[in-house]
Order: sequence, then C-alpha cells, then structure tokens
Amino acid sequence: MSELINNNQSRKELLKHMILQLHEGVAPEAVKARLIELMSKVPYGLVVEVEQELINEGLPEEEVLRLCDVHTQALEGHIDLSSMKIVAPGHPVDTFKQENRELEKVVKQLHTIFGAVDHEYEQQGSTATVNRIRSLFNSLMDVDKHYRRKENLLFPFLENYGITGPPKVMWGKHDETRDLLKNALNSLDMPATTADQMKMKIGMNLLPAAKAITDMIIKEEEILFPMTLDKLTESDWYEIHQQTNEIGYCLYDPQIEWKPQGIEIRKEEKGAEGDIQLPSGRFSKEELLALLNTLPFDMTFVDRNDKVKYFSQGKERIFDRNRAILGRDVRMCHPPSSVHIVDQIITDFKEGKADSAPFWIQMGGKFIHIEYFALRNPEGEYLGTLEVSQDVTEKRSLQGDQRLLSYRKKESDPATIESTETIEKVEIPKAKGPNEKLTMNEPHWLDRSLIKITLDANPLLAQGIHPLERVQQECATLQSGEIYEIIAPFPPMPMIEKLEAAGFVSHSEQANGMFHTYFLKAK
Repeated sequence: MSELINNNQSRKELLKHMILQLHEGVAPEAVKARLIELMSKVPYGLVVEVEQELINEGLPEEEVLRLCDVHTQALEGHIDLSSMKIVAPGHPVDTFKQENRELEKVVKQLHTIFGAVDHEYEQQGSTATVNRIRSLFNSLMDVDKHYRRKENLLFPFLENYGITGPPKVMWGKHDETRDLLKNALNSLDMPATTADQMKMKIGMNLLPAAKAITDMIIKEEEILFPMTLDKLTESDWYEIHQQTNEIGYCLYDPQIEWKPQGIEIRKEEKGAEGDIQLPSGRFSKEELLALLNTLPFDMTFVDRNDKVKYFSQGKERIFDRNRAILGRDVRMCHPPSSVHIVDQIITDFKEGKADSAPFWIQMGGKFIHIEYFALRNPEGEYLGTLEVSQDVTEKRSLQGDQRLLSYRKKESDPATIESTETIEKVEIPKAKGPNEKLTMNEPHWLDRSLIKITLDANPLLAQGIHPLERVQQECATLQSGEIYEIIAPFPPMPMIEKLEAAGFVSHSEQANGMFHTYFLKAK
C-alpha cells in the first residue's frame, strides 16, 4: 500500500497522525507496523517538520519531549537515509559520529558486565565489579562535551534557519541523559554486596542511563545530522569547526584538520552605529553601562601607566569613588600605610610573577572580599590592573539548595515576591545500618491513609523489568490528593524526575534497607 502514500504532504499528515496516536496511548509497536504497511520508509526531514508543526499547533514542548523516545522507538530502522550527504573526515558531523562510535564501545562493555554479573561477583568480587562499572560511567560522563557542542554551536545555526522546536526537544533529552548518568554514579556509591542486589541496581539505575546514550545516537544519526547537513552551509560548518576546541571532544581526538576549499567565512553582522563590537558579541553604550553597573561587585581599572582609568557605579558601593580620581596615580588613592602593598602588586603583575592577589576584611559587620587581577593581551603583555570588591556576607551564610523561584525584594516592595511552585526536592541521606530507619522530616502532605496504590518493585526488578512504565500508568489513575507508594532497594531517581515533571510531589525515606518513595498527585 506504500504506493498510495506518494507525496511528502500525505506522508507528513500520516506521520503527524501516528505521532498523535502515540500521544493518545497507542502502543509504539502498533504504530510501527502501520507505518511499515503504509510508508515503508520515512524521510528524515519529515520527522523534524512534524515535530516543529506539532509545537506550533499547540502541543506542549514537554509532551513532545515525552513522545520523543516513543516515536523514535516506533520509527527506528525505518528512517530513509538514502539522500543523506556524505561528509569528509574531520567535518563536525564526522567528529560527532566518531564520538558516537566510542560511546557505543563503552556501552557495549557495560552490557557485557551486566550480562555476567554472577560471574563477575564470583571472580572479581563486588568492589572490583563496581569499580569497573564506575570507571565506564565516568567515561560516559564525557558525553557532556558532545551535547554542549550541539547546544551551543549547532542549535543556534538551526534556529537561524527557523528550526526551533526540535533543538529544544533534543536539549531536553540531553538534560534527561545527564541526570540519568549522575543518578547511575550516585547509585554506585550505595553498597550492593550480592549479585542479586547489583542486578536490581542495574535495572533501576544503570541500564536506563546506558540506554539513554544509545537512544540519543539513533536520534542524531537518523534525524538530526542528515537534516543539518541539508540546512547548513559549508561556511556554517566551518564556523562550528573553528569554535569546537573551546568546548572539547568526547572520548575522541580528531586526527584530520578539516577545512573546506574556497570557503568564505561569514563576516560579523554590522551593528548599529556607535555599538562596541567584541569577539563574542556587541553592546550599545547604554547596554554596556547598564551591564557594568548591575554586576554585583565594584570594579576599578588602573591602566599600564598606573593611572585610574575607570570605576563602576553600582547602587551599593563598598568604597568611595568619584570622578576626581580619574587620571590619578593609583598610589595617591590609597592610605600611605598601604602604598607599599599597591606597589608590590603592580610590580609583580608587570613582571609576570603573579596574576591575582586576593584579600578579605571585616568592615562594619560585613565580610568584604577584594581581589586584584592582572589584565593581559593575548601576547601576555600587561595592560593594567582590575580591582574587584564584593560584599559576600550573605553568600557566606548560604546553605542547602535554592530550587524555588524567589525574587529579591525591591526597595519599594513591602515583601519578597515568590513563585507559586511547591514541588519539594529531597536529598536522600544514608542510614547508618541496614536495619535502621532513616530519620527525615516528613512533608505535611504525607498522610498514609491517602495511599491508594503500593508497589513492591523487587519482584519486577528480579525479572529484569523496569517498573517506570507501570508506575506512570498507575499514577495516571490517581485523583488529586491521592498518594502512590513504591518500594525498591534504591531511590528511583529517574522515576522521581519524570513524575515531578508531570506535576507530582515526591518524598523518599529508607527503612530496613529499602527505599519507600511516595508520589502525591497535586491539585
């Protein structure tokens, strides 16, 4: 029947309809079978166009993000790559792919260990096995540079061509993968003295992280890279190539320096008259003045001739400054008792003996941090000294996390304005012994009489079944104010992240070696 679907518009509408079926809960396997029946192969560009259209038509980006894995599963192996452009060695896409091959090697080693856990524990012991796994996951953490190059170099060019939705969706998947990798490493810090305990850890924390890496490789090589090769020019790619070293590479060092022939490098767009052009952007004089005076510290610049050339004018100054000091020798701006220190700093900076000099003092009940920095040009020549002073009294007293949106109080405001977000983030400490209950302050909403469903995940994990999908389905049946409980040998961090993103509030506690995690369906 594929001959019936013989034009891109029809294919696009069919693909959109089937992705919306996934949104409505139709199983990926059924959608895949229908796609194969009607289309056989899906052109890679259509997937990007459909994602962008769905976002433009009002489907929330969060929902497109949730569906990303599902529709990738449905399309895997049925994306038409026959028209994909071939790239030369050293091209940014070639580098991305070489990195993917290295990532796949690490994941393959992990799967080998996962499949032989009983033998590993018998031959190597738990400590050696965990250390091998941790080493491989530390290698996978290098994927952050791979993702950052996409986010900071590749995605801006796509946005210039009007492709905004899919990069946002993929960036969201990057963050999910980063969280899964961190959770995997954190789980390895918890003891698993038997092979069965390690199998549970693998199913709960390690496999999801490894799978996220390989799933992203499929998304890149079947959709993202073919599409970007169609959209971006050689000049675009060369700009990306030139900036890549600033971020670095993932498990791979390019062996060939790529430079396209006869390429014209894009010139910096001319700004408005009077703009101050810098290598990484431009400012109007008004913008630059506002930026410098909004920075949360005082700055004073002394040029190479030891003359005061500039000072910032923030609202809350620490030391007095006025225009009369401009052009004045810096030694004349300090008390006679401290001039010898000023002389030593400037001399050492000029001679290249030092690049910074920090001080801190107590003044009027405040803790003031002062630091001098040598300014140098790319050739290392001394340009002057920058003095930075900051009141860090409040910052020294900060503890824990600030995860809720909270605005600083303005002078004219009677009180601080805070966001209405109420989701609690709980950091789970460790119990001192296997039979000791973890002591934590329970949240006010944890009324155990409101627990409607309790799932002991241990039998599922013993069969190699991850409980996430079941928990999501059962949580979807809850009414507002009802609570779901899951019992597992490890804190189910990926599950917590996904359900909190879906509007649930969570709390975890440990008792008798098991973690009890509660999910409240908020109103």
